[in-house]
Amino acid sequence: FKMAAVEVESRDVVRLILQFLKENNLSRAFSALQDETGVALNTVDSIDAFVSDVMSGHWDAVLTSITSLKLPEAVLQDLYEQMILELLEVKEAGAARSLLRQTDCMISMKAAQPERYMHLEHMLAQPYFDAADAYRDSSKEKRRSVIAQALASHVTVVPPSRLLALLQQSLKFQQHAGLLPAGASLDVFRGKAAAKEDEEEHWPTRLFKTIKFGKTHCESAAFSPDGQYLVTGSADGFIEVWNYMTGKIRKDLKYQDEDRVMMMNTAVLCLCFSRDSDMLASGARDGQIKVWKIATGQCLRKFDHAHAEGITSIVFSRDNSQLLTASFDMTARIFGLKSGKMLKELRGHTSFVNAAIFVLDFVVTASSDNTVKVWNVRTSECTATFRPSTLAGGAEAAATALLPVPRNPDQFLVCCRTNTAYVMNLQGQLIRSFTTGKAGELIAATVSPKGALAYAVAEDGTLACFNFGSALLQNTLSMHDKGAIGVTHHPHQNLIASWAEDGTIRLWRP
Repeated sequence: FKMAAVEVESRDVVRLILQFLKENNLSRAFSALQDETGVALNTVDSIDAFVSDVMSGHWDAVLTSITSLKLPEAVLQDLYEQMILELLEVKEAGAARSLLRQTDCMISMKAAQPERYMHLEHMLAQPYFDAADAYRDSSKEKRRSVIAQALASHVTVVPPSRLLALLQQSLKFQQHAGLLPAGASLDVFRGKAAAKEDEEEHWPTRLFKTIKFGKTHCESAAFSPDGQYLVTGSADGFIEVWNYMTGKIRKDLKYQDEDRVMMMNTAVLCLCFSRDSDMLASGARDGQIKVWKIATGQCLRKFDHAHAEGITSIVFSRDNSQLLTASFDMTARIFGLKSGKMLKELRGHTSFVNAAIFVLDFVVTASSDNTVKVWNVRTSECTATFRPSTLAGGAEAAATALLPVPRNPDQFLVCCRTNTAYVMNLQGQLIRSFTTGKAGELIAATVSPKGALAYAVAEDGTLACFNFGSALLQNTLSMHDKGAIGVTHHPHQNLIASWAEDGTIRLWRP
């Protein structure tokens, strides 16, 4: 996937700077830049309000609005002529005289249109106001309407602080793409934080931090795509956000500082972030789903009976508008976040559905019935069924985990209850397999962000690391003594989190 080049015109850059100068009352710099470049900002806070001020004759507000605008001289002459006439109507001859004789556009009118100008001088000299003479074949209201339309055609409305907003969006994209390390101090002008962008991917060799859960244990965990958060879901229903550098609860989140935690009624079996890292979805043992705003801890959406049994897997769709879930009730389902309703049910497995993911325009599911199925999302029909553990000549075994493959959108990694994990495509072809070489059932897997390394963890707590390209075993690491549950990789650091029934989540580094 290669992003198309986006060209930014220099005039648009100048406009962004002009808006910044205007909003920060840097009027001299604003005028100098506008005059030197010949680029006009010509924005107002609201076109409707601007037009309304003209139609209502609120000339003080109109003059304030046009101060920073570059308007055609003819439009300005019409506007000032109207203001002069209305000032004369309310017997403000002094103000009318100043506008007529001291403004640039009216001085230009005197030279280019002397008859029109002398008509205004004549109106100024009269002891009374004659509306028929002033507006001739029109009226005050009609003149205002014509002027309002002319002014509106030369201005536009843009959201405030566009320059700062674009910088923030750029930084957020860099975090999402792994170019900006979490928690790093940043010199925006020099871009110093991007220095660690190309850190070579390497397998972990040492324990970095241990988080202890006391009387309960972690059932699920996830890093946010922007790398800012590590979130865990425990057997007692608590959902907690951690500082993975210190191994402590994030107290900079107000709700956690006030001991207001996100919580489910039963064990939290799965977690997933939206692509923008703003939302967190959680699935529980009782079949309930909740969607949270991670910054505030607010529950945005709740599905009380999403499944008849525990939810084993949950993922957001690419546009964050839907949730795909898998369950012990032998189904996978798609829910709409906006509607709050189930949109699709994928039924056909004969045992637990342990995982479900989107792969291109399809859904792929993995089940304890020893199969992986591919589903047409539009029709909910199963288009293919595979038995991954038999592809390399092995015996049938439950498929326990599914992962998308970085940079290969049509492929996915399947973890089975054997000593082998498999990379497949939607046609059921075996691309490669990763074998630990010893007895032990694999129960979870993860892939490094750039796809250089694949990891699989066995039930006994041993992590096997493979070179993704060659499928060769690179290293093994004992992560937990027993009862391993899961493993996940940080989105852009050489950092892996593992959790087990021993009541710990452990963080590992090279």
